[in-house]
Amino acid sequence: MKPEISAYFRPMMTVNIIGAGNVAYHLYRALSLSPKVKVLQVTARDYKQLEDFVTPKLINTDFSKIKDCDVHIICVSDSAIAEIANFLCGLKGLVVHTSGATSINVLHQLSRYGVFYPLQTFSKHRNISFREIPICIEAKHKNDVEFLKTLAFEISKDVREITSAQRKTLHLSAIFVNNFTNHLLHLGHEIVKQNNLDFNILKPLLKETMMKLEDMTPFEAQTGPARRGDQTTIQEHLAQLSEENQKKIYTELSESIQKTYGKEL
Repeated sequence: MKPEISAYFRPMMTVNIIGAGNVAYHLYRALSLSPKVKVLQVTARDYKQLEDFVTPKLINTDFSKIKDCDVHIICVSDSAIAEIANFLCGLKGLVVHTSGATSINVLHQLSRYGVFYPLQTFSKHRNISFREIPICIEAKHKNDVEFLKTLAFEISKDVREITSAQRKTLHLSAIFVNNFTNHLLHLGHEIVKQNNLDFNILKPLLKETMMKLEDMTPFEAQTGPARRGDQTTIQEHLAQLSEENQKKIYTELSESIQKTYGKEL
């Protein structure tokens, strides 16, 4: 449910985006579609990084020429957030970063600051619906929390007030469910490729693995030889693997699954 419109609400919210990576790309596209949001500038040092997706008149490469606005959204690597914030100290407007792993306090030198974290994996030029993406917000001042809610609801239907500690936990969990999962998919892709098989044959299995989570927990959904305690199949699989790294990962994951379900085996 959208928050009630308060006196803090403005008919047109003005936004600056700082950065040229995947998050900046998708935020620019989403915010530009809202009739209640006006993107004033998108700033990055390299013009070529921006020209593929930003309207030319909005591109800025001079950090000393960033304009005042309602909210400056920093979309850069975690290590660069504090450096970019220094350029914004004398400007009007709320400053937020989009990092999942960085505390709100990295912006402490500013008078108004917060976090605007879309919890999703982003790749440039891949269409994605922002309406389905959870946006985690945090701000030093209560009024700024309400403003960020109003802004976030313009592009997403899932907006949550999350503390820095909670956000770091979410980011850690996201590494397991997204980054590590994707690496396992890469290893599976390599195994079938090395044996002249088509990876597409595994996609219905992957889809069902994800769909199961609509009806049960990951603990309940687990299947496979390690879940069953089938040591014969596990040893056969290990014998099939030629790369030591793949064997190590298979063994450690199998042992983790067996430990999780040990009392049932």
